[in-house]
This record gives sequence, structure tokens and C-alpha cells, in this order.
Amino acid sequence: MRPLRARPRSASVETAGDPRQFIGARKSMDPIETKLRGLGLELPTAPTPGGSYVPHRISGNTLILSGVICVRDGIVTHTGQVGRDQTVPTACAAAELCALNLLAAIKAALGRLDRVEEFLYVGGYVNAVAGFDQSPQVINGASDLFVKLYGDAGKHARTAVAVAGLPRNATVEVQATIRFT
Repeated sequence: MRPLRARPRSASVETAGDPRQFIGARKSMDPIETKLRGLGLELPTAPTPGGSYVPHRISGNTLILSGVICVRDGIVTHTGQVGRDQTVPTACAAAELCALNLLAAIKAALGRLDRVEEFLYVGGYVNAVAGFDQSPQVINGASDLFVKLYGDAGKHARTAVAVAGLPRNATVEVQATIRFT
């Protein structure tokens, strides 16, 4: 004979409208990650520092993120200089991957992507041949993703410069500063 078990109580009139019963469910849904999946993208594992520095610093409600390169699962996906080894479109893809790595770093620092209030600054570095003048178009690969995900809050002040080389011969490196809640 099976022992009798207490039946779970259904929500009573007093608790049926209590928003606290949904808190756990609401915490698991991050609308920014949902938008990301809707774009066919997913967050990589947050990158680890490649030297003697920390991945981020927090001052008040400002998060300063160290630069990240176009790496996935520890492998640099785009190497070499734009104008010789890479094209502007492939470098844009590298910049988008840098943006994904920054988003992974934001999630690692803050726990959720929807805590971002606004992007303040993005710095982009493009490994390119001498005289390359299309760095802004390349870094749009990162900037455009932030705007797609955050709307006006994703718009930011920015630097986009060509450089003679980057760590691990990466094609692009991007850093960001954000305000969060």
C-alpha cells in the first residue's frame, strides 16, 4: 500500500495575484539574450585576460571593460591585417565577435545583460595595412550589434583607429565603457 502524500496546494485567492510568485521565473529571462538569439547569435564564454590586467573595473555604476579580440573558444577567428589578409566585410565580422565577447564580459561582471543602462564609449582597433582609412566601417560591426540589442542606449561615443598589429595577430580589438543599474 502506498503512503499518502500531501497534495500541493493550488494558489489561493490571496496569493494568486502576488507578483512574488513569479520572481524566480522573471529572473531567468533576459530580454537582451532573447534578442541576441533572435539574431541567430549566442554569447561565447567570457574571455580571460591575456596578460597582467583584469577583465573589468567597476566604479559606481560604470563598468570599464578591457579590450577583447576576435576569439572564440580560445582560438583567434580572424588574423592578419585588413587590406592584405582580411577584407572589410570579414573584419566587420571580427568586430561583431569582439562585441559578443564584450557582452559575455558584461554578463560575467553584472550577472545579466539587461542591467546595461547605456553604452558610453567604444574603442576599436583594426590591424591594418599602412594608410588604411576604413576603420570606422570595420568597427561598425561592433557598434551596430550594440544598437540592435539596446536601441538608443546602445549608441556611444567611439574611437576607430588602424594599428600596425594586435595581440595574437588578431584583426580587431574592441573595448567599452558602460553605465549600468
